[in-house]
Amino acid sequence: MKRGIVLGKFLPPHAGHVYLIEVARRLCDSLTVVVDRLADETIPGELRRAWLAELFPDVRVVRLADENPQDPREHPDFWAIWRTSLIAALGFAPDVVFASEAYGAKLAEVLGAELVPVDPRREAHAISGTEVRADPWRHWDALPRVVRPWFLRRVSIFGPESTGKTTLARALAERHGTRWVPEIARAILEAKEGACTPAELGLIARAQAASEDALAFDARRLLFCDTDPLATAVWSEALFGACPEEVRAPARGRGYALTLLLDVDVPWVADPVRYLPEARRSFFDACARALEAEGRRVAVIRGGFETRFAAACAAIDTLVEETGWTP
Repeated sequence: MKRGIVLGKFLPPHAGHVYLIEVARRLCDSLTVVVDRLADETIPGELRRAWLAELFPDVRVVRLADENPQDPREHPDFWAIWRTSLIAALGFAPDVVFASEAYGAKLAEVLGAELVPVDPRREAHAISGTEVRADPWRHWDALPRVVRPWFLRRVSIFGPESTGKTTLARALAERHGTRWVPEIARAILEAKEGACTPAELGLIARAQAASEDALAFDARRLLFCDTDPLATAVWSEALFGACPEEVRAPARGRGYALTLLLDVDVPWVADPVRYLPEARRSFFDACARALEAEGRRVAVIRGGFETRFAAACAAIDTLVEETGWTP
C-alpha cells in the first residue's frame, strides 16, 4: 500500500494545487495533504485546511502542529526538523512525495520516499500562490469556488423601502458581471399575505445571511446585496420597539466593504409588503444611526435613478481602486 504526501502553504489554494492533489490521489493508495503552519498567517491555517478538506473529502488533510523554519539558511538542522515534524503529523513515514516545487527532491530524500514531480515547469497551470496573493481578482478563475468568498468584496444596498434598492443592485451586478442577492423578506412576507410579526424577523435575518453566503461562491469579485441582516434589526426597532438577540445576531461580523445608503428623495410606490410610508425619513435616519454604530463605510446615494447609478458606480470604482486588485 503506497502512502503519499503533498506539503504546502496553500496560501491560498489555487488551480495548480488542485491539479497537484488530483494527480497525487490517483497515484497512491492513500494521500495526506499537510498544511504548513506559518508565523504570519494572512489566511488562518485552519481555514486553509478546511478549504482543502472540502475540496477533497476522500483525502486526509492535516495541519502541522509545529511552526518550522521556512528556509534551510534559517537553521542548521532544517531538514531534520522537517522530517521529525512531518512524521509526527502523519503518524508514519510516507512512501511517495508529490511536489511541484524544487524542495520536493530533498524532502523525499530525507523522508526516504520516492519523488513524483508534478508540473514543475508550470505548463499545466502557470500560476503561483505569490501571484494570486498579489492580485487575486486578476487570477479569479484560478481560485477554487470554496476559496472565492475570502477575496470577495460585498456591497450592501441599504435603506428605506421604495428607494430603488433592488433595481440598483441588479444594475450594479450586471455592470460588474457578477451576482446580486435578492431581498428574501419579500418572499417570506408574501407567503404570509404581508403579515409581519416578531416571529418572522428572526427567520428573515437568518435567511438573508444564508442567501448571501450561498451566492458568495458564485459571485465574481464583487457581490451586491439587496439589503442585509442589519436592516432587519432596524425594522424590528421600527415596528415593535425592540430588537431581540435572534434578530440582531445574524447581522454581526458580515464584513461589508461598502454600504450604499439610499435616501428617500424618490416617490413612494405602494406595495402589500411595504410598511410605514409616512415614516420614511425617520427610518432613513435610523438606518444611518445603525450603520454608524456598526462602523460601516457608507456612501449616501440620492437623486433620480441615473444620478443614483452614477454615484453608486463612482463609490464602487473608488473601492475597487483602493484594493489594488485588477478586475
